[in-house]
Amino acid sequence: MQPRWARGATMWLGVLLTLLLCSSLEGHKNSFTINSVDMKSLPDWTVQNGKNLTLQCCADVSTTSHVKPQHQMLFYKDDVLFYNISSMKSTESYFIPEARVYDSGTYKCTVIVNNKEKTTSEYQVLVRGVPSPRVTLDKKEAIQGGVVRVNCSVPEEKAPIHFTIEKLELNKKMAKQKREKTSRDQNFVMLEFPIEEQDSVLSFRCQARIIAGIHVQTSESTKSELVTVRESFSTPKFHISPTGMITEGAQLHIKCTIQVTHLAQEFPEIIIQKDKAIVAHSRHGNEAVYSVMAMVEHNGNYTCKVESSRISKVSSIIVNVTELFSKPELETSFTRLDQGERLNLSCSIPGAPPANFTIQKGDMIVSQTQNFTKIASKGDSGTYICTAGIDKVVKKSNTVQIVVCEMLSQPRISHDAQFEVIKGQTIEVSCQSISGTSPISYHLLKTSKILENSTKNSTDPAVFKDNPTEDVEYQCVADNCHSHAKMLSEVLRVKVIAPVDEVQISILSNKVVESGEDIVLQCAVNEGSGPITYRFYREKEGKPFHQTTLNATQEFWTKPKASKEQEGEYYCTAFNRANHASSVPRSKILTVRVVLAAWKKGLIAVVVIGVIIAFLIIGAKCYFLRKAKAKQMPVEMSRPAVPLLNSNNEKMSDPSMEANSHYGHNDDVGNHAMKPINDNKEPLTSDVQYTEVQVSLAEPHKDLVKKGTETVYTEVRKAVPDTMENRYSTDSVEENTLYLNERGESGPTTVLGSWREPCLLTERKAIASYSSPPHFLEARRQLGYSGNCPGDGIRGWEGSSSFPAVFWVILSSSGSFYKVEEMVMTMIIRVTS
Repeated sequence: MQPRWARGATMWLGVLLTLLLCSSLEGHKNSFTINSVDMKSLPDWTVQNGKNLTLQCCADVSTTSHVKPQHQMLFYKDDVLFYNISSMKSTESYFIPEARVYDSGTYKCTVIVNNKEKTTSEYQVLVRGVPSPRVTLDKKEAIQGGVVRVNCSVPEEKAPIHFTIEKLELNKKMAKQKREKTSRDQNFVMLEFPIEEQDSVLSFRCQARIIAGIHVQTSESTKSELVTVRESFSTPKFHISPTGMITEGAQLHIKCTIQVTHLAQEFPEIIIQKDKAIVAHSRHGNEAVYSVMAMVEHNGNYTCKVESSRISKVSSIIVNVTELFSKPELETSFTRLDQGERLNLSCSIPGAPPANFTIQKGDMIVSQTQNFTKIASKGDSGTYICTAGIDKVVKKSNTVQIVVCEMLSQPRISHDAQFEVIKGQTIEVSCQSISGTSPISYHLLKTSKILENSTKNSTDPAVFKDNPTEDVEYQCVADNCHSHAKMLSEVLRVKVIAPVDEVQISILSNKVVESGEDIVLQCAVNEGSGPITYRFYREKEGKPFHQTTLNATQEFWTKPKASKEQEGEYYCTAFNRANHASSVPRSKILTVRVVLAAWKKGLIAVVVIGVIIAFLIIGAKCYFLRKAKAKQMPVEMSRPAVPLLNSNNEKMSDPSMEANSHYGHNDDVGNHAMKPINDNKEPLTSDVQYTEVQVSLAEPHKDLVKKGTETVYTEVRKAVPDTMENRYSTDSVEENTLYLNERGESGPTTVLGSWREPCLLTERKAIASYSSPPHFLEARRQLGYSGNCPGDGIRGWEGSSSFPAVFWVILSSSGSFYKVEEMVMTMIIRVTS
């Protein structure tokens, strides 16, 4: 059984959940809208510092519910949320008591109802004025050299605040010192001000300034209490004894004293200076003392300074000391002497009072009299001084520097190069005199001209550097204080090896060499010391074909009687012992061509021309032989009444042959040609001629040709257009019969065919181009030969070399006429068995 309070809590929890559920359901059922949102500031958007300020956020919300909805209001300052409240009121307020400058800024509010929100415009709140700052001091009484700590604060405001603090003297408006500082984390600052020697009564003034947005608010100035300033110590005073006139030899006491206030935490330092030199000082106590036997050198101005960390006070006094006797003088005839000369020193006092004299060289006494004389040696060089004393007063003379010059030995000259010197290499030349008084001046001569100077204060060698480019001579000159003439060294000869530079290859003749002539290649260097190694190469060959070493700047390679094998690209290299093996100078590529000699070219030309002439002669001879043969054995076409000629040129008559064909005859070229006969007298518009040809069969018993091979020539030429004549006219056409004989030892001649045979007159068109005699079968096809006529015994056909380039023939089967166009043709019909 559960306790009663547990059951009650459970019941109230259920009721609360029910209410929340109902509220939620109601919210989902009802509609809400935010009509407007506004923000107000009371009493105004601008208020004075320290006044109360109230910010209000007003919302106008419409709803379908009878109960106002609960909404959320958010207050922002400079886009930062600083206040959030849930309420059913239409207006909510935020109260700011005693508004300060840090409350100034940009404000806005946002209203949220059922996931709907609306924000007001931004409003500027300005709080004018800054509260007066508070000023506190760490002390009311201060001493010179101390410090005063000033605290300036504005407790009501928040940082950052800019403070200005001024140090003021009593009854003076102008500030002696002004300091400013911005406190970014706190609303106060603390600054230290030093108390100076001239300060007496002081006060401090503070002012605060705060920046709010674009506005700057400044407070009123606040003054502090008065601060009284006291001296930490008094101005120093001098005390001199003995009083009155002070003479050399008396004991001089100079004392400086001060008074120190009880507020001082430590004693200041007291310093006594003569001119700028400190002669006495004290850190503990109130006085400092300088005591010395009075001398003329002690005359002058004495200063006493009393210093603390920030305060310094000064006083001065002049001290006069009467001279007892003058300063002695040390004299010599010469300050520079050669070794072996006499050294004379003399010491004296102006007025010649009796005194005790001493002459010293450094700390060693060399004479206790006024004079010192000796033969100078190298060890007598040094600084001499004389002292003179009367009673307790001892004075020193001026110093005299004596230099005894030892004559220099002949300088030695050498250089550091252990091997040969390469051109441009830096060498070091040393000059040294092993004995002689320093300082020693060395001059290095290069080809009798001064190259460089050097001075040594000891007998160490002088080292000179040079970069010789050719063989050179060096000499060294040494000099010191000795009166002897300058010493010259021996001559140092340096041999300089110049590395090979700029290799060039050339051919002494033209780059195009005729075969049989000599090829001479030259490999030359612009500069280089011998011996030089020359190497000649052919391009793309790793090994040289010629190599030599000699003391010359050029080398030649000769190839006598050059041939085509020597044609190609050449280059050369040259080097000496000064060149590095990795960078051997190399020339450019030289291309050499080998061509036939002129006489060989002429001989070849003569042979070629001779061959051409021979071929021309043979061709002409063949041509004329054929022409002659053609004239001797013409093939005539005639009427039937006219007999054919036999092999002996006799007429052969045959009554069976009919004259059915007319043709034109022209002997201008020595061959029979067909002459066209026009059908009418009208002029032709085209180059077309017509010829009727009748061929009669020969009788078997007639022997027309010899047995063997018989060649019949027929030449058909293009006729010139002429007035049309009757094609059957016997006046212009001679009838003739063409017989084609076959070869045989005996027996009659067989007529193989006639041009009037239908088998020959099938309609064909042939177009052909000939560059050589055509084959028989080709010609038969093109001329329309049907192949079924008598004359199958023809074994071949060949055309002469005078065939035209282009011809074409049309044969008609309807009659005994054939049409010839653009046709000029010589035919050779060879009949064989």
